[in-house]
Amino acid sequence: MTYILLGVLFFLCSIYSSNGQAFYDPTSCSEDVDSTATRYSCTNTTLPNVSCQTFLVYRANSQFPTISVISTLFDLFPHTLLELNQINSPSETLLADREVFVPVSCSCSDDFFLTRFNYTVSENTTFSGTACGVYEGLVKKITLVEENRHQNQNEVIKVGSVLNVPLKCSCPNNSDYKYLVTYPLVSGDSVMKVSRKFNISEDDILKVNSLRSDTTVYPETTILVPLQSEPVINFDIPNFPPPTPGFLLTNPVKENVKSTKLRKVYIVVSIIGAGLVLAILIVSGLYLNALNRCKRDIFVIPMTRRSSFNSFSTPRASSPGSRPSPATRSSPSSCLSPDLLASIKYSLYNFTIDDIRSATRDFSEDCKVSENTYRGSVDDVQVLIREIEFSEIRHLIDLHSKINHVNIVKLIGVCYNESSWSYLVLEHPANGSLRDCLTNSSSLNWHRRTQIAFDIAMVLHYLHYCIVPPYMQTGLNSGNIFVTSKWRAKMAVLSRNMSNVVAGSSTFEYENFDALKKLEKEDILEFGTVLLEILSGEVKIESTLLRESIGFLGGEGSEGGCFENLKSFMDPCLKEDYPLAEALCLGVLAKACVENDPLHRPSMDDILKVLARMV
Repeated sequence: MTYILLGVLFFLCSIYSSNGQAFYDPTSCSEDVDSTATRYSCTNTTLPNVSCQTFLVYRANSQFPTISVISTLFDLFPHTLLELNQINSPSETLLADREVFVPVSCSCSDDFFLTRFNYTVSENTTFSGTACGVYEGLVKKITLVEENRHQNQNEVIKVGSVLNVPLKCSCPNNSDYKYLVTYPLVSGDSVMKVSRKFNISEDDILKVNSLRSDTTVYPETTILVPLQSEPVINFDIPNFPPPTPGFLLTNPVKENVKSTKLRKVYIVVSIIGAGLVLAILIVSGLYLNALNRCKRDIFVIPMTRRSSFNSFSTPRASSPGSRPSPATRSSPSSCLSPDLLASIKYSLYNFTIDDIRSATRDFSEDCKVSENTYRGSVDDVQVLIREIEFSEIRHLIDLHSKINHVNIVKLIGVCYNESSWSYLVLEHPANGSLRDCLTNSSSLNWHRRTQIAFDIAMVLHYLHYCIVPPYMQTGLNSGNIFVTSKWRAKMAVLSRNMSNVVAGSSTFEYENFDALKKLEKEDILEFGTVLLEILSGEVKIESTLLRESIGFLGGEGSEGGCFENLKSFMDPCLKEDYPLAEALCLGVLAKACVENDPLHRPSMDDILKVLARMV
């Protein structure tokens, strides 16, 4: 009996030893070839729970240049990657192609080892662009297509789409190694170079990947690196050129006359080209030297579209606490700051106080939108005029220069004064604020409401994850969300918020990550309140009472069933012309966003996944 048990155990072990067999796949990441080695096989029919902790290698690039954004891509906390990769700050811009270790949990599913992630598309892309660009070949295009059959393989994947991404990984099949690190190869890599980087023998790499010593490895493929401890990489390994062949005796050949003439032409062209380059460099240096002499504190580039705003305005001092007095116009031949040219991606009007007074009819109450915001008209163009302190102008111009999103209200120009109130002039979408639209909501059908909710979620996701440092829109409400003529939402990014205090303008210490997560959850709470207003059409009721009115979605006792209570809660202007299942889904999402415990609120990724299915 003992021998039988030993035989069975030996059989199982022999099966397990074949489970992790890895074969090298020489086909490129973007090729539509599904070979037996496209993914690492585990064949787990006998041992169903094969899993392990391992690592992937990811290289910093222009789209993901810092630990902060790389950690977001892999749904990790930044401090996890900082300690592992010996990097000081999550906002530090890494050298291009700097290798970063990413810890993952690898498990066996459908006969293949993998680690799954969800990727929310931030700009239009393709399967090849996601697999080979964003994830650098850690998953092949054909695998990504198979896992996302709801997307057409030949169509562009649009912004907001959520892809299921199964990345390649593997677990050791014996005790010889503790980890099998997935390493994506790039141009110049070889087995010898990888072995030197990780200080292991070439034979170990060849054995694990079922390679022969004379096998060629290619860029945009992956190999497994077997390690007995946590990975450490040597970044000082140079590229090894191929060995120089020995010299062979040859007979002298007379030089071709035609080749001699071509060589002279090349030399002349090269000299002329070098002269032109040198001249351009000299002119550029003189121009930059002139720019450096500009000493203005605030720089605004004049627009030329309207002749009435083609010149700069120079503010005059006024008494503290008073509104700016009329300012005179200066010559348009003003200097441009190189720093400004590097940061501001668009041109701004410089308005005088006379322009502001004229636009708002001398700050009439009829033009007042809120305590410090007015609506007005400049050359028959509707604008929003926001009253701010002079000290905030540089911060707000810098903020608007960093953001570039179709659903954010654009900054048109400024009117500034060092000793009194200053003004921001912003675009005013045609349908006014969301609060105004909900007050008279007969035109807001269900599709428009879900589209507006999705647009707001896209903006918050962009501000939280796509700019460095992250920006938290404190004070979000239906009053600072605006609706265009095509019923798309635009958010006004105006408030000076705590993220700038927490993160700073140029540095970001990872100890403040928890503080930023707290601010993110506050944004989600405010977003949930806006969702409730969109559903109910109620904008004048206190937000706390509005949240309490959906207790029935959490199973709290109330008369009538859940659906009847939901119908009573919905905006009567909809006249029940909406999918009840979608309304319930949006209501449950809103309730999750306004939970008292911030840890129970969803992330912006989760919110986008829900809303993307409705638009």
